[in-house]
Amino acid sequence: MHPVSLFPSLLTYGLVGPLIIRLVLGITLAYFGYQKIINRGQSSGSNTVIYGIMEIAIALFLVIGLFTQLAALLNAIILVIKLGFKAKEGKLLSDGINYYILLLTMAISLMFTGAGFLAFDLPL
Repeated sequence: MHPVSLFPSLLTYGLVGPLIIRLVLGITLAYFGYQKIINRGQSSGSNTVIYGIMEIAIALFLVIGLFTQLAALLNAIILVIKLGFKAKEGKLLSDGINYYILLLTMAISLMFTGAGFLAFDLPL
């Protein structure tokens, strides 16, 4: 029995979705970490150099697809911390917060779906 789909032939490529999510999330997290290292943690909150190095390491695991679910969990924790700092600043429902919520949703979806194509932890 086939599910009702507008493009049923695309269902064959179901593992491409997690790949795209994993790459976008990893590259974005690497950029966040790079900015923290370059600015040497000059701003308040979670912007320290060690935090930036940790973000780059997690991003590397996401991009290469190694321990993807663990990396997505750690990324989700980081994003919840960022949301907490935004809430403390009174910016919880501002425009920039939508970006963090979207990234958090991507991280949670990777925890459930796994790495997708082109990953080291592809299920056997």
